[in-house]
Amino acid sequence: MARNLILSGGLYHDFAATSQALSDVLAEIGVESEITEDIAGALSEPSEYQLITVNALRWQMGLERFADQRDEWGFRLPAQARTTLLDHLDRGGGLLCMHAASICFDDWQGWPRVVGASWEWDRSHHPPLGWASVRVTGDHEVVAGLRDFDLVDEVYSDLRVMPDVKPLASANGQPLIWARPVRRGRVFYDALGHDTRSYDNEIHRTLLQRAALWLLKRPVQLRD
Repeated sequence: MARNLILSGGLYHDFAATSQALSDVLAEIGVESEITEDIAGALSEPSEYQLITVNALRWQMGLERFADQRDEWGFRLPAQARTTLLDHLDRGGGLLCMHAASICFDDWQGWPRVVGASWEWDRSHHPPLGWASVRVTGDHEVVAGLRDFDLVDEVYSDLRVMPDVKPLASANGQPLIWARPVRRGRVFYDALGHDTRSYDNEIHRTLLQRAALWLLKRPVQLRD
């Protein structure tokens, strides 16, 4: 059974619920997940996991509007944690980045090059939480044969997306999902997943299961 470390926690989201929902989805394909909110502690030594997942919202909170929450929630990723993540990829490990992962770790200049995008506070935004129509594109094995789908979620918009990113799904013309090689490993970003309703959609669940198999370099079971 593959082991997955879910780095969880942060503001404005019920990460305890969404991390558990993701754990349940991946358990259906034989992936066993451990959930922690101690991101720095969990990454303080080399990883023994085949898969690491970032389902969190932890960043420096440098803007003045976050000043009253900064002492409790402001976060900087230690150098050792960065090394652990990069070493994990160098060993061929998989990294699954969900939703607010593009906002995380903004003190690390290299993080957007790992994820493939970054949230920029002077331009990035999202419409109110609600129904979104997701259009599946491309012939990547993770999405091959999957239908477009509707779900309740946030559509992250105007992220700073790296030039080499090839979207596998979008909504309102915004790229939301992609897969990419990084070092000797693989990274999958899914901007969906604001709350548990996102994980109730069967196609989204299938997409995430395929993504995990791809990240683990296992055969992707094609089904819709």
